[in-house]
Amino acid sequence: MALYLLRRLLLLIPTLLGIIAINFAVVQLAPGGPVQQIMAELRGHGSMSQMSGTTTEMGVGLASPGAYRGAAGMDQQLIARLRRSFGFDKPPLTRFLDMVGGYLRFDFGRSFFRGQSVIALIRARLPVSISLGLWSTLIVYLVSIPLGIRKAVHDGTRFDTVTSALVLTGYAIPSFLLAILLVVLFAGGSFWHIFPLRGLASTGAAHWPWPARIEDYAWHLVLPLAAVTAGGFASLTLLTKNSFLEEIRKQYTVTARAKGASEARVLYGHVFRNACLLLVAGFPQAFINILFTSQLLVEIVFSLNGLGELGFQAAIQRDYPVMFGTLYIFTLIALVMQILGDLLYTLVDPRIDFTARR
Repeated sequence: MALYLLRRLLLLIPTLLGIIAINFAVVQLAPGGPVQQIMAELRGHGSMSQMSGTTTEMGVGLASPGAYRGAAGMDQQLIARLRRSFGFDKPPLTRFLDMVGGYLRFDFGRSFFRGQSVIALIRARLPVSISLGLWSTLIVYLVSIPLGIRKAVHDGTRFDTVTSALVLTGYAIPSFLLAILLVVLFAGGSFWHIFPLRGLASTGAAHWPWPARIEDYAWHLVLPLAAVTAGGFASLTLLTKNSFLEEIRKQYTVTARAKGASEARVLYGHVFRNACLLLVAGFPQAFINILFTSQLLVEIVFSLNGLGELGFQAAIQRDYPVMFGTLYIFTLIALVMQILGDLLYTLVDPRIDFTARR
């Protein structure tokens, strides 16, 4: 197993490089860019608020854009200074190698438009995304596994039918649409103002005692977690039900009952270990799915400053250091969680040996 883990860890580097290289090539072909955005600002097609801090820091001298607004063309010297400031005067391969060299040292450069280092931005946003992803995954597991077991035991009953309809309804509603509905109903939209709308902490909460801060944090999480988890119950619940149904009908359960074992002993002493292999070992993958697919629009709706919202804004602004930095972190988390999933397989069922695979 140690050799297998070492091999997987060594594969992280070429996998990360391959993903970054593909996305870097796609970005080179995509129209638009930070230089074009500033050029559009100078022509008066946007707001200078996003550019003022960056252009001042770069020393490009855009404090008085009125001289160029409405002009037939752009000053080529100014464009050259912009390209040099962003590093676009270098060939794409040189820029890619410089970026990869920095990533190997966890140096992601500085944001084009935020005036901060990318690692500082990621460090500030990562706890929000990780906490939302972990709590969502835990809630989905804590609800879906007991519910799936009970559905398997009561297969075909009214309870089974009603709960299937409920979880499938939650699965059919997009998370962002449910988030908007929750805001309208419970966050002061048109009906009640029970839960806070923005962020994960109230103003001044940093100075409160710990119990009050924890309560405030949990209160802010209610609506985002409801929006993220509502669609996650269906697949895991039905997977749990089908796994238990398959094991319940096997011969070893009949033998256990014939020997006088109670139904609880059969279900939790024999069936549970075999049926939960995929469920327990699939925890990292479930976390990845929630982290990558469900959170982006929910973070935007509830103004949660997470990595999803950061990457989304960076893509709109063509803030390439932030785009590739968040991509690198997301990819690294996904690869590490996949390795953790393999470890969980061996912990749940020691008979599994990845080193024996050819």
